[in-house]
Amino acid sequence: MLNNIIIDGLSFALPLLIIAIGGIYSERSGITNLALEGLLGFGAFCGGLFMAFLSSSFTAAQVPVYLSLIVAALGGALYASLFAVLCVVFKANQVISGVVINILSVALTGFLTRQINQNFFNQPSDKFQIGVFPRVSVPFLKDIPVLGGFFSNFYVFEVIILLLLAITWYLLYKTRFGMHLRACGDNPQSVDAAGIEVNQVRFKAVLISGALSGIGGMCFAYSISANFSPTVYMGAGFLAIAALIFGNWRIMPTFVACLIFGFARSAGNEIGKAMKLSSSFFDLTMTLPYVLTLLLLIFFSDTNKAPRALGEIYDKGKR
Repeated sequence: MLNNIIIDGLSFALPLLIIAIGGIYSERSGITNLALEGLLGFGAFCGGLFMAFLSSSFTAAQVPVYLSLIVAALGGALYASLFAVLCVVFKANQVISGVVINILSVALTGFLTRQINQNFFNQPSDKFQIGVFPRVSVPFLKDIPVLGGFFSNFYVFEVIILLLLAITWYLLYKTRFGMHLRACGDNPQSVDAAGIEVNQVRFKAVLISGALSGIGGMCFAYSISANFSPTVYMGAGFLAIAALIFGNWRIMPTFVACLIFGFARSAGNEIGKAMKLSSSFFDLTMTLPYVLTLLLLIFFSDTNKAPRALGEIYDKGKR
């Protein structure tokens, strides 16, 4: 039971983490990003579309699976460019823009999926079958009591996400670009005074946010149902926002928050199985991450310190 909690918890927590990191990049630059749900969905749609049309063109079965993550990242970044144009170029309200992006993504991907399946595959379906992502276990380590669950039967994309965690942490905290990005969220006037184009940095941050969200969405599509469907819009984007707020807009505390949410979800799942609950009560146990989110935000809201310029439209003329 404990091994199952660890295995399933990681498969949920790590895709949630990469989406939350995308949100951190956007919000640390000063752009409030409620569009994570739409970005992850559109990225997963692009990856699923790639698998539907081109997966059979490869002799090695696992090659398109990994390429689909790249396609999902590109699709998420492309869709995020629409959000960036609204918020950065046209200076639209960031909250309303995020809500619109989410609604549009659900409607657009659902419509396109049905039309593509009907016209190209003669199937009246709103799903793209994408298969199962490879799972591996580490010999010897998987046999360690308790800790062996971390090395047993895990998706390879979890390793990819951990590598991205290291890369994004380094980029945000140890590079000049990361310093400029964080400064844009705290004091954009000083960034402008230093000769750095604030809107350009923010635009790039939103694109990174979209790319990371697309990868997370594709990983959820692989791990939850082995297909792209509207079920990928399951509130993970909003849960990622809660995780980054609880993590105080910092990557490593957000990592901890995502692990808490992931293990709470998998523990609820295992409790439901162990108690042989009916479907209605079983669904209730799956709300544990969201209940936990509310409790954490209530008790830790006083310690949260958002970027000082978060949500503020930067106007160079008012410097």
